[in-house]
Amino acid sequence: MKNILKKISGIRQLLSSVDLDQISKLSQKVDLPKMVGLVSQMSESDLQKMMGMLKGGGKPKEIPAINGDFYELGKTLKPEEREIQLKVREFMEREIKPIANDYWNRAEFPMHIIPKMAELNIAGLTYQGYGCPGHSALLEGFIAMEMARIDTSISTFFGVQSGLAMGSIYLCGSEQQKQEWLPKMQKLEKIGAFGLTEPEVGSGVAGGLTTTCKREGEVWILNGQKKWIGNATFSDITIIWARDLDDNQVKGFIVRKENPGFSAEKMEDKMALRTVQNALITLTNCAVPETDRLQEANSFRDTAKVLRMTRAGVAWQAVGCARGAYELALAYTNERIQFGRPIASFQLVQDLLVTMLGDLTAMQTMVFRLSEMQDQGELLDEHASLAKVFCTLRMRSIVDHARELFGGNGILLEHNIARFVADAEAVYSYEGTKEINSLIVGRAITGHSAFV
Repeated sequence: MKNILKKISGIRQLLSSVDLDQISKLSQKVDLPKMVGLVSQMSESDLQKMMGMLKGGGKPKEIPAINGDFYELGKTLKPEEREIQLKVREFMEREIKPIANDYWNRAEFPMHIIPKMAELNIAGLTYQGYGCPGHSALLEGFIAMEMARIDTSISTFFGVQSGLAMGSIYLCGSEQQKQEWLPKMQKLEKIGAFGLTEPEVGSGVAGGLTTTCKREGEVWILNGQKKWIGNATFSDITIIWARDLDDNQVKGFIVRKENPGFSAEKMEDKMALRTVQNALITLTNCAVPETDRLQEANSFRDTAKVLRMTRAGVAWQAVGCARGAYELALAYTNERIQFGRPIASFQLVQDLLVTMLGDLTAMQTMVFRLSEMQDQGELLDEHASLAKVFCTLRMRSIVDHARELFGGNGILLEHNIARFVADAEAVYSYEGTKEINSLIVGRAITGHSAFV
């Protein structure tokens, strides 16, 4: 008798925890007397479990914060550098994220963000003097990552300005040239571009540069074409690399947009980095004064110094692109409901997310050490090349998995992930293809050059 009374009491408690309106709706779909009969046959412990499930079911599940920096590498930055990193993150979230898809879709650059970006005071971040902040290469890497995490196009624009263009002047320019250009470029008052790649010569420019230069008195005459030159449709200056017809050595020039014989035509119909304004540059007897020749650029070895520095930045960009894709996918899996529950609760989805996070964390720790070596003056070409190879490969895999988790929605621009998938293809290719960078590393570890 006591057991029967306990069961009746348990059933009453169970029913009291249920909304009567919901019971009324439920009665239209199921046989309630039959269901009550089944409940009456349950043991007391099973009834208690069911009551617990019903009580707990009304509480919203607490979802962990989304954080692609799983090992918290950002927290190792100095406090003032961590503050700068988070300031850049906030800027990207506030100013760039809401407009990224629109400008990407229209293949236009948001010129209005340049003065706002200048206020961050991060251009020429690692350079000493000339109005530059003089921070670490590690912080510079984190900033490249933060930008690419939201929009790889904006990260590329900034990398060209701060790394390739300013870096060429900082590493290869005369003191007068540094004083003339770096302070203005640091404030983004003057925009720079970097012209190395050519229509018929991509990663093999070291031995096959076809753009030529020839000195005639105090003027150099440049002829040739450059292709894929980011920022060049609106830049004030473009660093042009050309082969001297007299000594066959590569030399660098600061070419102003108003120089006679210089023209830049916007490249259309790109599938990646559409916000970046790439140009086809044509140099037709372009006259450049000797005072605008980079005075410390006398061979391709000097060009390579710039590429070594910026190639590390591209590896960080790959991390940012991958992190943005991973975080978008993780958020989506908690929002997307299938079979009555978020797909984040499915085993196969969790397995895929963990695979992505493992690759992302490996990338982050690799570039972290790479920047440490750069700060310590130990960075070599093969170090930067290995990071570029590995990180861009893993980036490709991560954005592919991320798009997979979005299903059909992944091809819609409104969900952002399609932009990451497309932009990853450009990051994979520029600053040296996988094959070229692999040969640089291969030469270092075997002692044999396989370049032909």
